[in-house]
Amino acid sequence: MASESFVVVFKAGGYAVYVLFLLLGAYLLNQLDRYALAVSSQPMAHDIKCEWKRAKNSTQHVCVWDYDGTGSDYQILAGPVFILVYTVSGIPLGFCAGVFHRRNLIVFCLLLWSAMTLVTGFATKYWHLVITRFVLGIGEAGCTPFATSLIADYFPETLRGSALGVYNWGIYIGYSMAFAFGNFITEANIDNKGWRWVFWIAALPGFVLGLLMLLTLKEPARSEKPGVQNISPSFVADLVSCWLNKKCWRLRVGLQYSTVLQQYYPDTNVGKYMSWIPLVGGSLGVVLGGFISDRLIKNRGFYMRVWVLIFSQIFAAPFAAGALFLQPPWAFISLIPSNIIGEMWVGVTLTVVVELVPNTIRSPAIAGYLFIISIIGGNVPLLVPPLKNVTSLRTALYILFPGLYLVSSVFFLLTLFSLKRDLRRAQEEEEVIKPLLPETPTTEYGGKSI
Repeated sequence: MASESFVVVFKAGGYAVYVLFLLLGAYLLNQLDRYALAVSSQPMAHDIKCEWKRAKNSTQHVCVWDYDGTGSDYQILAGPVFILVYTVSGIPLGFCAGVFHRRNLIVFCLLLWSAMTLVTGFATKYWHLVITRFVLGIGEAGCTPFATSLIADYFPETLRGSALGVYNWGIYIGYSMAFAFGNFITEANIDNKGWRWVFWIAALPGFVLGLLMLLTLKEPARSEKPGVQNISPSFVADLVSCWLNKKCWRLRVGLQYSTVLQQYYPDTNVGKYMSWIPLVGGSLGVVLGGFISDRLIKNRGFYMRVWVLIFSQIFAAPFAAGALFLQPPWAFISLIPSNIIGEMWVGVTLTVVVELVPNTIRSPAIAGYLFIISIIGGNVPLLVPPLKNVTSLRTALYILFPGLYLVSSVFFLLTLFSLKRDLRRAQEEEEVIKPLLPETPTTEYGGKSI
């Protein structure tokens, strides 16, 4: 079924599919450039820090500093310097989509973050990294808001979920490429500049893709779908917040799954399984969710997208619990369906946000969606230590991993009721106003009114 969901996007036409893969390439590079820091942090730290830090008890001007690249300096680069800028920049960039061509905006952002990735390879001081990481966050913030808005205009409603699912492959492929390609280049240590080559090589495809998009990507006519968009902005804000907060908490905590395995089963080779399960499971799930929701709305309407979200969370919860309860390798086997079913939400929620809001505010709405994910979801790990102190690490993850799957399904259900109520109210208001509007004159042509 996942392969069928991939093939179905080709029904939109050759050029639309071409655009989709251009945007997928941009998102892939977005993730690759973002995680290049995580791959190269240790050799980068040794290289840059050695210029101005010596071992504490050394009497010679020789650096013997052994740093693993994950200390406070790294956390600042990976966290506030990037995340805060990334989340805050997305909203004003989203509003720019209503003024400028989205094609030009996404090309500008792509070239900007590629340039910052390239310049990072020339850094010799820590503050150089702070500046490049800061500007990188600004550039990368525009990718998904602009890309999602373009995809929504190139693909009809019945293919939109599948198309956005394919686009979100960039998350999993880019992340995996960063570690596979980054580790290889770092270990090769070309010209004794291994970590620098990671950034230089990662940056180059962005300039090529940017030029290709500038020359071949057309700005589409902005689509508008009546009916669904007759929803108050306050409702959309409530919708996004109540859906995504709990889901992000569950997702972020799920990333700590390897922690409980390392604590309870120290002899288990966690990397052997976690190197491919999130990639394969996530890639299948994100497309599968979009495909199923696209199929269901053809006959049963828009609400079926929300039902897909509700049931995906319910069905994923038992497998997530099994991943914590069972011993390896059965724990990893249980994690596979948990990833596939649990990741179905990614493309579907983006599709719902796109279809709920008017075209004019589509990009800023998506930027707000990403803001909630990054700010609220990014702080979820802070809940683990206090729960661990009260109970245990395993119990804390039971609450915040499979537990939040179930909480998510409840919030999705509440959202469904709110959505139906809001749409019913909008239809009633439209029926009251319609008799007051002047009738549109009709013209006879060939015996038919047009």
